[in-house]
Amino acid sequence: MEFVSEKIYVPNNLSFISRRLQLSSNARIHSHKNFELNYIISGVGRRIVGDKISGFEKGDLVLLGPDLPHCWELLDIENGEKPICIVTHFSENIIDSNFFGMPELKKVVALLKFANRGIRFKTEDDVIKKLLNDLPESKGLDYYIKLLKVLNHLIKVEDKESLSNPINAFNHFSKSTERINKVYEYVFQNIQEGIKLEEVAVILNMAPSSFCRFFKNKTGLTFISYVNNVRVGIAAKLLAETDKKITEICYESGYNNLANFNHYFKTSMNETPSDYRKNFR
Repeated sequence: MEFVSEKIYVPNNLSFISRRLQLSSNARIHSHKNFELNYIISGVGRRIVGDKISGFEKGDLVLLGPDLPHCWELLDIENGEKPICIVTHFSENIIDSNFFGMPELKKVVALLKFANRGIRFKTEDDVIKKLLNDLPESKGLDYYIKLLKVLNHLIKVEDKESLSNPINAFNHFSKSTERINKVYEYVFQNIQEGIKLEEVAVILNMAPSSFCRFFKNKTGLTFISYVNNVRVGIAAKLLAETDKKITEICYESGYNNLANFNHYFKTSMNETPSDYRKNFR
């Protein structure tokens, strides 16, 4: 099955990003450079990781390494609850940092390396769940400390399983992925100033029409849809984690008028920006 490569937006002033996201019944297989820690708050469905398919349910906790194709597809909602997961993304280069070179973090590094096949942690540890629930609303140093505490608990979990065979079969996708990553970098760097189709097409030495066909073929999205998804993602984080006015968030996420912002946000998230904020308070 074809999958898409994504770039996860992590603000420049953060080393990782943790969000509450709604599960979908039409999720697509995708991969990204970042590590991902996925915790299911509610919902039941099918999980695809690498070359294996299995089920997931409330309490499911999985760590994925970079470039590992995956998908969480919602099949049922538990007791009428809104199907929610907490997803934390952090850099694929975290292992190479000087901080993670400390002897005390040796077991954490080993765990992260093992995550190239995907790891499911079979644990009922309430401390881990509490930390993960608190992550999206945390700030500053407390944000990073809680992530380290989560990793500290995960290395102590004895009952865990690999979710995939080693993945080496996606090299044919790497050249296209490299080109798409250039587009992602352009979008993240210019999201507030304005995105110009002609400029991004030049990056790949393509005419705008050829670029649009290439991007849709490789990602499954039109370029405009992708840009709007990034903007909505930025807005959702600001709505959930700050007290900034919705008008201010509209412009910070790259929209030049409130009507467009409200339209695209509701289309993507199935609720207005103000309702989305209320659900996280």
